Amino acid sequence: MYFTDFDKIIYNFFINGKEELKVMTDITRNVRVRKELLSNITLFDMYTIQDGETPEIIAEKIYGRADYHWAILLANDRYDYLNDFPLRQITMEKVISDKYGEEHINDIHHYEAVINGKTFVVDSNVVGSSPITNSDYEITVNDSKRIIKIISPSLINKVAKELSDL
Repeated sequence: MYFTDFDKIIYNFFINGKEELKVMTDITRNVRVRKELLSNITLFDMYTIQDGETPEIIAEKIYGRADYHWAILLANDRYDYLNDFPLRQITMEKVISDKYGEEHINDIHHYEAVINGKTFVVDSNVVGSSPITNSDYEITVNDSKRIIKIISPSLINKVAKELSDL
C-alpha cells in the first residue's frame, strides 16, 4: 500500500549485454517531507516486540491491517528486517554460536560498571566492574531493538491520508 501512490520512473538497465528500459517505483519521492510529517506526530505509543513478531504482525495487531506495516517502519526509521528488528530467540542462539563458536559463547566480551546511575564499558580492574559474556552482549543488543514507537491507532488513518496526499 505505501509504495502504490509513488511516482513511476523509467530506468535504463543493461541485462545480459542488452539495454532494457524498466518502469520502477520512485522510492525517493517526498522522503524528506514524509519524515518531517512523521517527526511532527506527537502521539506515539510505545510497543514491545514479542518473539517472532514482524512489522506486518504488529500492524495487524495494532491497526487491524497488515498492509500498514509501513507505518511501523517509518515511525521508527527502521527498514532492514534482519538488522533493525529483534531476531527470534532460536535465531539469536544460532547467530551467537556462529559468530563466536560454541566454545566461546560464555567468554567475556567486555566489562561494565554502573557509575552515578549510568552504565559504562570499563576495564576489568575498575572497582565494581561486571563481566559481560558474548552471549549476554548479543542478547542485550537484540533486546534493545524490541521497544518501538507506534503511531497512535486514533491517528493512523489521518497519517495514511496525509502521506498519500503528498
